[in-house]
Amino acid sequence: MAEGLLGGILRGEAEKPEVEAPEALAGAEAFAAAVAARLSASDPEVARDTSAFLKEQTQLLKVQKEHLKDEHALRLAHLRNQLGEETVRRFGLRLRVGFQLFLALVATVIGVGGAVMLRDAFSSRSVVVEAFDAPATLAARGVTGKVIAGGVLDELNRLQAATRSSVAKRDLATAWASEVKLAVPEAGISVGEISRLLKARFGHDVHIDGDLIETPTGGLALTVRGDGVQPKTFAGATSELNKLTTEAAEYIYAESQPALWATYLSNSGRDEDAIAFCRAVFARADKADRPYLLSIWANALENTGGSTGEALTLYRAALKIKPDFWAASNNVMNALWLLGDEEGAWRAGEDLRKAAGGHPGRAPERFYQNWDVLTWNLGPWLDALVADADSNAGLGTGSNSSGPAIADIQARLHDPASADLALQTTRADPKDPTVAAMTHFVRGRLVAEAEDILRAASEMEAFATAYADPAVSSNYPGYNCWVAPAEEAAGHAGKADAALEAGGHFVDCYRFRGDILDHRGDWPGAQKAYADSVALAPDLPAGYYSWGVALARHGDLKGAEAKLKDANQRGPHWADPLKSWGDVLARQGRTKEALMKYDEALTYAPNWGALKQARAGVAKQRA
Repeated sequence: MAEGLLGGILRGEAEKPEVEAPEALAGAEAFAAAVAARLSASDPEVARDTSAFLKEQTQLLKVQKEHLKDEHALRLAHLRNQLGEETVRRFGLRLRVGFQLFLALVATVIGVGGAVMLRDAFSSRSVVVEAFDAPATLAARGVTGKVIAGGVLDELNRLQAATRSSVAKRDLATAWASEVKLAVPEAGISVGEISRLLKARFGHDVHIDGDLIETPTGGLALTVRGDGVQPKTFAGATSELNKLTTEAAEYIYAESQPALWATYLSNSGRDEDAIAFCRAVFARADKADRPYLLSIWANALENTGGSTGEALTLYRAALKIKPDFWAASNNVMNALWLLGDEEGAWRAGEDLRKAAGGHPGRAPERFYQNWDVLTWNLGPWLDALVADADSNAGLGTGSNSSGPAIADIQARLHDPASADLALQTTRADPKDPTVAAMTHFVRGRLVAEAEDILRAASEMEAFATAYADPAVSSNYPGYNCWVAPAEEAAGHAGKADAALEAGGHFVDCYRFRGDILDHRGDWPGAQKAYADSVALAPDLPAGYYSWGVALARHGDLKGAEAKLKDANQRGPHWADPLKSWGDVLARQGRTKEALMKYDEALTYAPNWGALKQARAGVAKQRA
């Protein structure tokens, strides 16, 4: 109604666009005055009423304006409060999420820790030495139960450190190596106690305790006993407590870890004792220990000059019990090699490769050692020995010290500086006769390459003397063949022939015979010797290599190339055939091909001085 009345009053203004609401109250007063002035011409009373109405509206708008000002301030304050509350709420949310994540992390750590403890418990094969019982009268002298247990523990650690073992030590004594410990009861329950309870329930630990008493005669009697360890008493004078703890520790070591004890006996040069021990305990030993006992028994037989055939039977019996006993596979190769069956040894290496699912496959490279020697696969052999030595106090886990073997490989790689360093850093071991023997061998090879022929012969003669020890010859089959060329070079023809006669039926002996006969002018006899070396082991490269080098000396370059190619096919990682092949190609003017062979050889023998010199000469010709 108001809109219709106002439209009728304004009449002609109704067609105009609507006027926007004024932004200030002063505009409303002006508008009211304008309307009142216009209406007063027709009806002054209406004009007065209209003016009054508009003034009231103006007053109302003023009140609303003040209210809006006050309300705006309140709204700003409210928004500020809401913003502060939102900040606090977000902080609280982050804090709650962080706390929940912390709880989840703690729960995860506890869960993982529990799982680890359970796994350790199920796989634990520790030897735990408990505190011994001792009379109070000995406490005044410092002899307490803890002291006695500590003495036994110290001796166990010494025995363990002196045991060089490979698979046997890892499979049977890794937990021993890291977990031999002195257990002393503690008050309360700790994480350690929980772990101990779990291992007691689910593990396979051997707990050892015992007691020390004074005998009626004034001496001491130390008794030890444990899980699966029958009680045994060791008696002696009061001044012999150290002797008693040593005897007790040896007894515990032998009873709780028979394979490691047998290995320790052999490592210590007590091979006869090792054989006797293995025979005595085999029938009552755990099935898991038996393959290792058989292998150690066989090693000890060979070290004492026993039957290699019997040793081979024992190795094969060990493999029958444990087909993935890679060390025994390597020992089978060694035994066949000792018997003069190098081709059979190579085939045994192929059997190992297949059983391991490739080379090296599941078998560590160090257990291909004999195959690597036969095929001159020197790089992987060297890397495996160095890694094994670095991880085991510089000695390695083999039956002999790794140092001389590493030096031997470096010499074969024509790296005299590295070979000499390996010899100088080899740890002395008076119980290992191979150290001195192989030191003479490597030095003889190094000085021979340096053309110091008299010293080479002297070193090789010293090696031949040491090689008479079965502990040396059984670990390095065929190495005595290398004595012959050194003697021949020094003009000792009789000694060279004697060395070949004593050498046996090995590829190296046959090929060196060929070299010696060729040196003496008997080329037909030399070729027969080379042919014999190839026939003895047609899958090995050494015979082909020596034959190829000899053919090159006689000017038969095509024949030489064919034989060197044969050698390379059977020993693809051996630098010597590649270098000689490059020499043959260079003599034919095929310098580009020669450089390719030299470069390939350098990938396998990067420090070979003569190889670098030959390559530089051919490269200069092409330039």
